[in-house]
Amino acid sequence: MKRQAKRLCETALLAAVGLGIFVLEAQLPPLTAVPGIKPGLANCVTLAALYLLGCREAAGVLAVRILLGAVYTGSPVSLLYSAAGGLACYLVMAPLSRVFPSRQLWIVSVFGALAHNAGQLAAAAVLLGGGAVLAYAPALILGALAAGTFTGLASQAAVRRIRKE
Repeated sequence: MKRQAKRLCETALLAAVGLGIFVLEAQLPPLTAVPGIKPGLANCVTLAALYLLGCREAAGVLAVRILLGAVYTGSPVSLLYSAAGGLACYLVMAPLSRVFPSRQLWIVSVFGALAHNAGQLAAAAVLLGGGAVLAYAPALILGALAAGTFTGLASQAAVRRIRKE
């Protein structure tokens, strides 16, 4: 029972940290003129949860962050975009986390960032009723490569430090 309680506390703590980072990041001014390009710093927490706790707990961390993030930022539309991007990202990162060791976590992050942007573009295409948003894809791909690498390296360092590798 103690082990389950510890795991629940670790999951809740990571969800709270992820939510805090998400809310702080939402307050930052846009990095570029292209909508949707953000560092994705809260994804560091999801990545760390994947490698430290496992897929189920990481899914819980992500779900809490997305749902409460939409509540705190006050935008129902952002819930749809976050959910579409987060789900796509998770569906790519979870199986890849079993293939790539923690010393290559940054690779998982890059693929996750690309999937996140693809999920958000798909949601935008559905919401806006057309594929015109796909014109943003090249810029979003470049942004995903940069942000995914950065957040992946940060997560990789955090996981290594937490595990004391």
